[in-house]
Amino acid sequence: MASAASTTFTPVADTYVQDSTPSTNYGASTQFTVDNSPVRQSFLKFTVSNLTESVTSAKLRIHVTSSGNSSNGGTWKSMTDTTWSETGVTWDNKPAIDGATLGTLGSVANSTWYEIDVTSAVTGNGTFSFGGTSTSSNGAYYNSRETGANAPQLVITTGSDPSPSPTPTTSSPPPSGDPVLVGAGDIANCGTAGDEATANLLDGITGTVMAVGDTAYPDGRDSDYTNCYHPSWGRHKARTRPATGNHEYHTTGAAGYFNYYGASAGEPGKGYYSFDLGNWHVVALNSNCSIVSCSAGSTQEQWLRNDLATNTKPCTVAYWHHPRYTSGSSHGPNTAVKPLYQALYDHNAEVIVTGHNHNYERFAPMDANGALDTTRGIRQFVAGMGGTSLGGFGTIQPNSEIRNSSTWGVLKLTLHANSYDWQFVPEAGKTFTDSGTTACH
Repeated sequence: MASAASTTFTPVADTYVQDSTPSTNYGASTQFTVDNSPVRQSFLKFTVSNLTESVTSAKLRIHVTSSGNSSNGGTWKSMTDTTWSETGVTWDNKPAIDGATLGTLGSVANSTWYEIDVTSAVTGNGTFSFGGTSTSSNGAYYNSRETGANAPQLVITTGSDPSPSPTPTTSSPPPSGDPVLVGAGDIANCGTAGDEATANLLDGITGTVMAVGDTAYPDGRDSDYTNCYHPSWGRHKARTRPATGNHEYHTTGAAGYFNYYGASAGEPGKGYYSFDLGNWHVVALNSNCSIVSCSAGSTQEQWLRNDLATNTKPCTVAYWHHPRYTSGSSHGPNTAVKPLYQALYDHNAEVIVTGHNHNYERFAPMDANGALDTTRGIRQFVAGMGGTSLGGFGTIQPNSEIRNSSTWGVLKLTLHANSYDWQFVPEAGKTFTDSGTTACH
């Protein structure tokens, strides 16, 4: 059987209409909306081409604007009319939303992606229309194709069956049926409110939590975990898989860290381990290289190479504390972890998540020497915005794609069968976000 492959299409048209302005066209708007006061209906059209295998999954993905949250994200249906024009449709001449109901979204949050299973409507190559309506006067607003990065997506998987995906429900965020890895580093400090803000985000996100080092300030003592970490991120302890930071080793042997997390942290004295999530292999490593060596030929590096060689999953993500690449002003790029990066690169890993600098930064895919590599390169994130005081940037490093130093948040990775979505989820009241999708190697 052919292996599964995913293709993402963007709309050839999207717009909305409004009953109180029946002759107005909104085709050039940067948003589309569903509402019942006034009545607003939305339309999206995709042209699917160059598929050579049968469709096994089709997902419509739409992104709520930075101020578009609602208690009702709308009901979405297929449509038989695919001839309507983005620049011509108005309330007076709107096409009928006359097909089967594909999904209904409940509460939707600002700057968040939502997914609707449209597999029953997308049968192969061709043009497909979808329409959205709402019975609520609390309208939901989504980014249109005019916004670029947050434009709607139709993600089609062909070939062998992907991981099963349940019918969407009214939960928020909507389930895709695929596992989620979510978290950050540089987390709990009794002197800031940031860890409470990010723990509140985790309350609404299912999945496995990665705590990417410097989890309990200032010294990773038992008391730091009890007083600072446990009241916030501690409520997600049962689903947390941590990695050690340098502050954990302010206490000899990172004893407080290993005492608190127990078996979830790996073997004391090592602090590196791996596990699987769906179609993905996940590796947590110890980047305190002066304590647990990261050098080529070291016990950790050889363990990593053996672990990757025996892994049977097609996609791999790793996380540790000290970033190979960073533009942060407090800590420079770390060359000691290069052998770990190289081992992952040699085995075609997709993603590395780090912390240490107290900010957010996303890099383009690179090799272990910092060269752009769009074929085999690993995308590295600095996700040090977990709750302690935030820090700025110095010299911007090559291939740095986006940065933020003013927003606490968490990085959410949705691990699809042969691709991944990333999303920066900001603390309540902030608007910065970052998201995208990339196929596995």
